[in-house]
Amino acid sequence: MRGTGDSSALASPIRNVAKSIDASQPLFDIDMLEHRVSESLAERRDRATVLGTFAALALLVAVVGIYGLMSYSVTRRTHEIGLRMALGAGRSDVLRMVVGAGLRVAAVGMAIGLAGAVLGTRVLRTFLYGIEPTDPTTFGAVCATLAAAVFFACYLPARRAATVDPIKALRQE
Repeated sequence: MRGTGDSSALASPIRNVAKSIDASQPLFDIDMLEHRVSESLAERRDRATVLGTFAALALLVAVVGIYGLMSYSVTRRTHEIGLRMALGAGRSDVLRMVVGAGLRVAAVGMAIGLAGAVLGTRVLRTFLYGIEPTDPTTFGAVCATLAAAVFFACYLPARRAATVDPIKALRQE
């Protein structure tokens, strides 16, 4: 039966119609289809929420780790970067060098992660709803998101490296 509003308000008319058709049939637990579907999917939705939260935290940890690694690398290479700039490297060259190094590290990590994800699909199959475990669109979207996050995590140290004063960097040991 179609209806809108509260299912308890519709219970009495439904019972009357059912009794007029066959009085021996028991009628109980009347509820809306949307509520039943929502209840049946609640466990999967909760699992997806937990996995999504952990995925967001993992992305945050990865970004912070890559930012820290790149920041440390730029600090350690200040002398080299200053020398490159003294020999004619422009700010765009330094930006490209630092961001490129970070993206190369991320590409290796993504390749290893994709291999692990493909191998782990049998375990994760029960947690997925509405997509296949080896969905290329999902893998592509995850890699693109991670690449964008890595780019922004590398950009700040790269920008700092591009502003290195060559004279000060060469004097520093």
